[in-house]
Amino acid sequence: MTKRDVKFVTWALILANAISGLDATIITTALPAIISDLDGIQFMGWCVAIFLFGVSVSTPFWNKLGELFGTKKAFLGSLLIFAVTSVLEGLAPNIYLFIAARALMGIGAGGMGALPYVIIGYLYDDIYDRTKALGMVAASFSFASIIGPLLGGVIVDALSWHWIFYLNVPFSLITMYLTWRYYKTDVKKVVQKNFDWLGSVLMVAGLVIFLSGVQLLGLTKLSLVMALIILGLVILTLFVLVEIKLAHPLIKMDIFKNKQLVVDFILFSLAWGSFVAYNTYAPIWSQGLLGTSALVGGAVLIPNSIADLFGSQSAAWIQRRFKIKTVLTMGLSSILITAALMAVLPFDTPLIVLMATGLFSGFGVGLVFVILQVKVQMDARKDEMSEATSLSYLIRILAQTLMAAIYGVLMNQQLAAGVHKYPQVTLKMLNNLTDAKNQKLLPQNLMPTLRSILHQGMVVIMVAAAVLALIAVVVNWRSKNTEIKHKGPLQD
Repeated sequence: MTKRDVKFVTWALILANAISGLDATIITTALPAIISDLDGIQFMGWCVAIFLFGVSVSTPFWNKLGELFGTKKAFLGSLLIFAVTSVLEGLAPNIYLFIAARALMGIGAGGMGALPYVIIGYLYDDIYDRTKALGMVAASFSFASIIGPLLGGVIVDALSWHWIFYLNVPFSLITMYLTWRYYKTDVKKVVQKNFDWLGSVLMVAGLVIFLSGVQLLGLTKLSLVMALIILGLVILTLFVLVEIKLAHPLIKMDIFKNKQLVVDFILFSLAWGSFVAYNTYAPIWSQGLLGTSALVGGAVLIPNSIADLFGSQSAAWIQRRFKIKTVLTMGLSSILITAALMAVLPFDTPLIVLMATGLFSGFGVGLVFVILQVKVQMDARKDEMSEATSLSYLIRILAQTLMAAIYGVLMNQQLAAGVHKYPQVTLKMLNNLTDAKNQKLLPQNLMPTLRSILHQGMVVIMVAAAVLALIAVVVNWRSKNTEIKHKGPLQD
């Protein structure tokens, strides 16, 4: 590939990540309108978790497809699925079909999310250049996250939430063209005759059953939930036992013998499980507790996204001047600060304070992502780079999926407790509370009570997020980190 080819492919990867950022922030902005329109407040956690659920299940397969048929074909396939399911999601007439379409979109997003970082690992040999490229890709997500809330708010207020998903289609097509035209690979992939079908079935079954059990917490009998969780863990244990014995497994278990990589994976899971709390519930806080419009509610995340952009772009400069442990402590502590502040803020907190609180989390996530992603590729052996990169993405998504479901359960428990404590309050009222337009239909004398119930749910969620971030800080500080070496000069 020429430098021109590398440049255009990098732009394709940047655009793909921008699409992901746009979808992630637009859905968060539109979520209050969606759950109000489709009467789905009980499935608030599902709307976020089911997408991550599809990503989780599909990520190992996208990595394997990339190994067998080439990352180019796999990446193009993921983009096509994402574009088609975006249309289906926009057309969904009820919450059940919406969730089903969102799960399918997650499958496409699994390839869109994991493969770009693998491709960058192949395109850039120099670690400093790779760090800058990863920073650009991460920055595209952050930049789209800045535009997303505003664009989502405008679309929801002026048109309807359905149109936010149709926006994905033209951008997906442009990305597909750039990838098809400029990404050139010389390595011929050969399909293995002994493809790990047994491991594939066990992994999918185990993840589906386990995550289904987690997401049903609070929605059905506890005995059924525990049965699903235990069965899922048993199947996943069998999956590990099968993978250990195979010559060509779906996931190489030997990779977990690398202690440095294991620490990297743990830090990724804790950080991503924590930060998803603010990004999911800050717009709902704004609209449900402060009574703002969808546009203003989406704008709450803009400072967070700007700080994310700054964190990712400054990562290359910071990592060359401080030890890795120090840099990660800075990022993880920033995530902790946001969660801790959100846990103590009253429900009538001024909007400007709510927005400023997200600055810490945004900077921390941007910094931690770039540093840890480069560290994963450095800690892994050269022949494990692709798999370690894909696995780190899977672990981040699993952490988000699990915690999004748990946060949803915590919220549902608080809502149920509120309805039980105040007989005059109904779940329908709490549904309408999350959308500014429908708040006018609620009894005004009950508004303080309704907001108090919703706020209590937010507090419990943020406390849980703060605990995860605190554990991440401790794990990082007690670990031994290998320093990243650079070929280039210190000056930028």
